[in-house]
Amino acid sequence: MVTHVPAEAHGDERGALLSFVEAQRGAIRRSLIGLTEEQAASRPSASELSLSGLLKHVAETELNWLRLAQQLPNEQARTEATWADSFRLVGDENVPQMLEFWAKVAAETEDFIHAVDSMNDTFPLPEAPWFPKDAECSMRWLLVHLVEEIARHAGHADIIRESLDGRTAFELIAQEADYPSQS
Repeated sequence: MVTHVPAEAHGDERGALLSFVEAQRGAIRRSLIGLTEEQAASRPSASELSLSGLLKHVAETELNWLRLAQQLPNEQARTEATWADSFRLVGDENVPQMLEFWAKVAAETEDFIHAVDSMNDTFPLPEAPWFPKDAECSMRWLLVHLVEEIARHAGHADIIRESLDGRTAFELIAQEADYPSQS
């Protein structure tokens, strides 16, 4: 069973790009189907990555890019001292909470994109050694970047999940309808 993302959801570029972002979000969510908190936090490969850590990271990353585009402060902003915590659940954080948090971020992203006048609208990138000086990005670039960022980590999630219990992305796609709390 494969997934299919319509070329033009809602008949426009925004819909198509948002559909591709959502398809990648789904891949991350599916990687967690049926796992305990302990399994989701485990690191079965040479990598330090875990499925629950990837979930938290992509949710916080999407929020960060959304706040940049909105030109608002990021209430979840990380510092050098807290950066590693963006890749692991800490304190009483758990997978259901992270899924709920990400769902809210996703809905806010979609509402924001639907509200902008044009996909050509831009926002400034912050000063950082990895960004060009005085650079701006379009809303189109934002969505393409979210696809790129989330898809990269969805690939990591596929490997981690298969390392945990042998389940592949295709099996999880087939099971998704039977596990509505994760979809």
